[in-house]
Amino acid sequence: MMKKNLIDWRDEFKIGIEEIDFEHQELIDLINQCFNEALQKDSSMSVMYFLGEIFAKTTAHFESEERMMKELKYDQYQDHKDDHERLLDDVRDIMDEFRETTILNQKEFGDRLNHWFAEHFKTRDARLHKFLHQKDLISKGE
Repeated sequence: MMKKNLIDWRDEFKIGIEEIDFEHQELIDLINQCFNEALQKDSSMSVMYFLGEIFAKTTAHFESEERMMKELKYDQYQDHKDDHERLLDDVRDIMDEFRETTILNQKEFGDRLNHWFAEHFKTRDARLHKFLHQKDLISKGE
C-alpha cells in the first residue's frame, strides 16, 4: 500500500530557529508514520508505540520551546503554553481511546492533529517567529 502523509511539511511551519524547525519536521514525520501504521492490519502494538513517541517527543519539544520563550520574556508565553497543553491533552485522549479499543479512527486522528498543527503554526508559532525577528534573534531572510 502506498504511504500517505497526514500532514505535509510547509515552509510556513518554520519559526527560523534551526533546532525548533527540525523538531517540528520530526514531529510531523512521526505523525505521518503513525497514521500510515494505523492503515495496516494487526498494527495495534506499533500504533501504540508511535503514539507514545509522538507524546514523548512533543512533550520534550514543548519544554525546550517554553524554556526559550521564558528566557526571552515572551509576552504571549502563557497563551502559547496553554495551547501546548491542549495538544498534549488531545494526544493523551487519543492514546486512551486507542488503548481501550485498539482502533485509531484515522479521520478523527487526522482532523485533530492536522487542525491543531495548522492552527498552532499559523497563529502561535507565526507570532513567536515575528517576536524573534523583532528581537533580532533570527535573520530577516528566514
